[in-house]
Amino acid sequence: MAGHNTNVFRRLVFTFFGLILLLPFNSGSAASFFQSDTLYRRNPGTVTKKGPYRPERTKKSDILYTRLDVQFDWAKQQVPASAIVMFKAHFKPQNTLELDAKGFDIKSVSLLDTVGDYGSLNSEEIAAKITKKLNFTYEDKRKLIIKLDKDFTRNDTLFVKIDYVAKPNDVPRNKPDDSQTDKGLYFINADGLDEGKPRQIWTQGETEGSSCWFPTIDSPNQKFTQDIYITVDSTFKTLSNGLLISQKEGKKGMRTDHWKQSLPHAPYLTMMAVGDFVIAKDMMPNGMELSYYVEPKYGADAHAIFGRTPEMMGFFSNIFGVEYPWEKYAQVAVRDFVAGAMENTTATVHEEGVQNDARSLVDGNSDAIIAHELAHHWFGDYVTCEEWGQLPLNESFANYSEYLWSEYNDGKYEADWGNLQEMKSYLLESETKQVPMIRYFYKDRENMFDSHSYAKGGRILHMLRSYVGDDAFFASLKHYLRKNAFGTAEIDDLRTAFEQVTGEDLNWFFDQWFHRPGHPSLKIQQEYLANASKVVLKIKQAQDTLATTVYRLPVKVDVWVNGKKNQYNVVVDKVNQTLEFPATKKPDLVVFDSDAQLLAVVEHEKNRVEMEYQYQHSDRFLHKYDALSQLEGALTDTTVKNILEKAMDDPFWKFRQMAVSNFSEYAGAGFVDIEKKIQSLARKDPHPQVRSEAIITLASFGDNNSDSIFKEALTDSSYQVVSVAIEKYLMSQPNDASEIAAEFENSPNDAIVTSVANYYAGLAQPERFSWFLEKMKAMKPTDKYNFLQVFGKYLIKSKQDVQRQSIPVLEGLARDNSSYFVRFGAFQALGLLTDIQGVSALRKDIRAKETEPKLKEMYSQFGDL
Repeated sequence: MAGHNTNVFRRLVFTFFGLILLLPFNSGSAASFFQSDTLYRRNPGTVTKKGPYRPERTKKSDILYTRLDVQFDWAKQQVPASAIVMFKAHFKPQNTLELDAKGFDIKSVSLLDTVGDYGSLNSEEIAAKITKKLNFTYEDKRKLIIKLDKDFTRNDTLFVKIDYVAKPNDVPRNKPDDSQTDKGLYFINADGLDEGKPRQIWTQGETEGSSCWFPTIDSPNQKFTQDIYITVDSTFKTLSNGLLISQKEGKKGMRTDHWKQSLPHAPYLTMMAVGDFVIAKDMMPNGMELSYYVEPKYGADAHAIFGRTPEMMGFFSNIFGVEYPWEKYAQVAVRDFVAGAMENTTATVHEEGVQNDARSLVDGNSDAIIAHELAHHWFGDYVTCEEWGQLPLNESFANYSEYLWSEYNDGKYEADWGNLQEMKSYLLESETKQVPMIRYFYKDRENMFDSHSYAKGGRILHMLRSYVGDDAFFASLKHYLRKNAFGTAEIDDLRTAFEQVTGEDLNWFFDQWFHRPGHPSLKIQQEYLANASKVVLKIKQAQDTLATTVYRLPVKVDVWVNGKKNQYNVVVDKVNQTLEFPATKKPDLVVFDSDAQLLAVVEHEKNRVEMEYQYQHSDRFLHKYDALSQLEGALTDTTVKNILEKAMDDPFWKFRQMAVSNFSEYAGAGFVDIEKKIQSLARKDPHPQVRSEAIITLASFGDNNSDSIFKEALTDSSYQVVSVAIEKYLMSQPNDASEIAAEFENSPNDAIVTSVANYYAGLAQPERFSWFLEKMKAMKPTDKYNFLQVFGKYLIKSKQDVQRQSIPVLEGLARDNSSYFVRFGAFQALGLLTDIQGVSALRKDIRAKETEPKLKEMYSQFGDL
């Protein structure tokens, strides 16, 4: 999953009035770990409770097959349904079947004849198969315990039928180990009164939401096949796991769609989606269908959004060594989704932001999230973590698959740029949270969906690949997948797969990276000893070695002397360690971890001359990036200035962007030529990020020499460039400002509308209030959050009567918006109005009644700000 329902942290980086948020063992070591204190360190001097021990859920019974017949009561937002469950005792004889079933009205439970193809029978035929009614108890409206009247062994296969009504809005809360927000099934705009929003139904099972809409053993270590019969209004399209077997028209404009999943998967991966979708299709060479479900307005753009999926599927099948194992692959975009995306078997659900017109895709596509969810169909769906504490077996691989696809499709520098962002995501989280990757102890399973399981896990796999080499890495993945196909796994299964392929004991690697919290913090002192003709590196592992460990770090070191590079393989494995390398003269440069693969904080001080050399001679993205970063703000040095000028022609766009940004507010030597160069980049650079940065830098000069370029950029192919150009052009209050603002105020692109809104906010015209509300209402959640910042600027400058009008609007967003970061943005905007009586009390009440764990954590961490 990308962006779990309580942790939409993947790449959702927002700024709000200066606040930056980043949303979006072997058995021996395990034994010693279990015997340790139930506390782990987060930061030096702080201690946090780990939570109880979390074993894999005991298997009393195994569900082999499930049939669901579902209808929908839109008015009540309920699901009248029946379920047929085929099961057997796992090992010991059983006289009951215990199912998770949250908040249902249970109508009846019946035992069925053990003979019959229950996937193909109609309701009358199923009714004829009932052999007896069964007694049951329903504990806390959460656990359905069916009494089977006699013992059944693992050699017996039974069928039970459960008639029920699921009430996802009435799931009992405040129970031990319960999610406070999961509903499993969601009605969107059920009454149709939200103008402009489609009516939809969709499900979200991870972690244990599936049992909010059908009875099951809601644990990732269960696997079953399924048939789902979905009865809907004939105007709707449906999607579910597996293949669409039939569609039968019924009475009063209703239709029943039969979806069949013939290969076993875990309960949390069962899904449905219902709505008004346009379906675009592709076909794989083997005849397998790929389909893309989007809202009608994006029908023409569906292939632009998802059209690289066939190549992705071929790529992953090749490098994983296992052909895509399922019957089809579909992707659907839905409204108000509670996660970034979800890898339901054969049918991924995306949040609405994946939908963009073809022009928007000039500024960036959703390939990372598309690759992430597709890769889960091997790592997560095909081989599933046996318990949520083993989640990195799902998410780390999906995260790293984003890197693999980018490396293949976009080049290594682009992949490494993404790798750096993931590294920063983990390191930011590590400032307040350091836990083992594999967690045998935790308070809340939802907290597994963090930057550890995702970003840190992907970086660990990158190190493992670097250590064993590509051939061994991908051969090990193939072995792991085939050995555990359609089953479950724990971290030792991955370790042994790598050991069996490589012939090498890797316990040390898995122990330090998967079983211990934290990361290395290395402080490196460099000294050249001329009389001994050698360079010395004194390395200190400065992390809290009691809380984590002393790491074993195989790395490469490059030593450049007289323009020639020598590379050395070393192992750092002590708290304090000295490395010596021959050097006939003082090195031009020494690069520790020359492959740039290490997950660590490294302090290795270098002077400006060394950084200049590093940028000019290194062939690794991270080393060149670090060098340019260190050279920032040194334009008074002629050599640095010349390097940054040359960097504006670097083949990689990020370096060109960094170089351009360095000249912000520049007024030094050669200004005229530099301005002309940046003007040229604003017009002609092939990457929109560079063109945008060039416009921002030109605006910082304040000389009005580039106003014509800003106006020219209003016709750029990139929405991002246009939005920046509008802001900078209107900033100078040109004579045609009102005409330009009016021309773009109804743009289909929210970023452009936000730029126009920024201009209107400065004017603070009362008559613009309704325009702000109208535009904000139609925006996607991420854009709405950003728009709230500008709306806040408008309110600050407005009169109090306008401010008062905004309070109920902001209150509604802060209490009821489906996206927690929009609720947070509205809460913050209300914070600008605390001079108005009652607003402070209102904010206090909003904060007290918030139920979203992540938002409650944010409120706690950031206070009232």
